[in-house]
Amino acid sequence: MRRFGLIGFPLTHSFSKKYFTEKFERENLANCRYDLFEISDIRDLPALLERENELVGLNVTIPYKLQVIPYLNELDPACSAIGAVNCIRIENGKLTGYNTDYVGFRNSLDNWIPGSKPKALILGTGGAAKAVMQALVDLKTPFLQVSRNQSDLEHIITYEELADNLRILDSHRLLINTTPLGMYPHTEEMPPLPMERIGEDHYAYDLIYNPENTALMKAVASKGGKVKNGMEMLHLQAEAAWDIWN
Repeated sequence: MRRFGLIGFPLTHSFSKKYFTEKFERENLANCRYDLFEISDIRDLPALLERENELVGLNVTIPYKLQVIPYLNELDPACSAIGAVNCIRIENGKLTGYNTDYVGFRNSLDNWIPGSKPKALILGTGGAAKAVMQALVDLKTPFLQVSRNQSDLEHIITYEELADNLRILDSHRLLINTTPLGMYPHTEEMPPLPMERIGEDHYAYDLIYNPENTALMKAVASKGGKVKNGMEMLHLQAEAAWDIWN
């Protein structure tokens, strides 16, 4: 049996098990199985791997995309540049880290907004944000990151600074939510944006896929803006992970 799975905490929001289980059935892959492994501390990973010794591939989600790196033997060069891991290949006891969020987001964004993109605001600074940032760099799309905390990096501003300088929203019309705000079950939450500045020229790409229509998406759509959730990105990154495992 070839075993695959997902590590993270919590995992109540994950569609990965359903996606891969349906894939295995659809493609007659009877020797494959996908499970959810909810671990409350990344230090539990070695024990999990010892216990589940048939595992050949893992996906990694919040909050472990950065924390998992010290537990890996090697990083794919592209993943090393991003600095976050969401996919692990396990081969002869060796753990190699990859990032398929990058592939999924870049291809999905290109499908949605072909050609040149508006300047972007990346909401959040975690592991998913790092993949988004690298994709925007490679797409030659200027961006700023928005964080709850002050930073010495000139490309990172706080939500307070954004509220004090509303012209940033006039020039940065692509909003990309990489935070868990709005994810099930806390579906009414959203990043604290000055919505009075949002209009029909804005785009909101929310990496969340559960619910399908997040509070942020509803708010931007109510202003005439265009919105997209993370479901296509999920499918694209899952297939990229499958390619890596095989």
